[in-house]
Amino acid sequence: MDLGIRGKVALVTASSGGMGKNIASTLAAEGANIVLFARSQDKLQSVADEIEQHYGVRALAVPGDMKEAVDIDRLVSNIEKEFDSLDIAVLNSGRPPAPLRSTVNETDEARWLESFNTQLWSTIQVAQRVHPVMEKAGWGRIIAITSASVAQPMPHHALSTVFRAGVTAYMKHLANEVGTSGVTVNCVAPALIETPHRTGAVAYTPEQAEARKKMTVLGRMGYQEELCAVVAFLASVQAGFVTGSTVRVDGGMVGSLF
Repeated sequence: MDLGIRGKVALVTASSGGMGKNIASTLAAEGANIVLFARSQDKLQSVADEIEQHYGVRALAVPGDMKEAVDIDRLVSNIEKEFDSLDIAVLNSGRPPAPLRSTVNETDEARWLESFNTQLWSTIQVAQRVHPVMEKAGWGRIIAITSASVAQPMPHHALSTVFRAGVTAYMKHLANEVGTSGVTVNCVAPALIETPHRTGAVAYTPEQAEARKKMTVLGRMGYQEELCAVVAFLASVQAGFVTGSTVRVDGGMVGSLF
């Protein structure tokens, strides 16, 4: 299927590695030009070079922090200078502070503030600055990466669940307000996806991996490619009548009907 995004400009935040990098590569494989945004300049430029070499599209690396308004303003300025447009924005954000704790033990105000800024406020700040660019053009796709724990809270995930639920609520409100301009706004809510940090030095023990596989009706962990494909579809022309929605990529972990 031709997703209709060849030549469009796609921003992916937190894209110097892991899920963000994989999403950027998937969109590049569909012919989209890529804007990468993360704090690590060297890693970001390396990803940009790799994308240009492998996919033959333009890739712009803009180092910066999603929590800093001045960095986001510079990001949007660079996008408008280099491309004069922005069609797709995938809002990926950082993880909550480690180690994960039970809810009753999350009593450290600094951890709550860090999670608020890293996961909720940072995402809102980027969304606030990119949607006017899309509305002006009359077409756009905003996709926030949240978590299936918003629908079914997972143990020791309070910091993530609370603020990703906030992202979900914000995106629903934004979808309601910008829809008539041709901009769709959706969330993708993953769970139990194999990610680089889980297959590296801190990989699950065999016992942990088996326990997580049993949480899905498919009996296995999800693959990065499966998550990225859902994001790519929501970025597509064909997804033009999907907005204000959350698509779970969780192997059936969440048991609710909706």
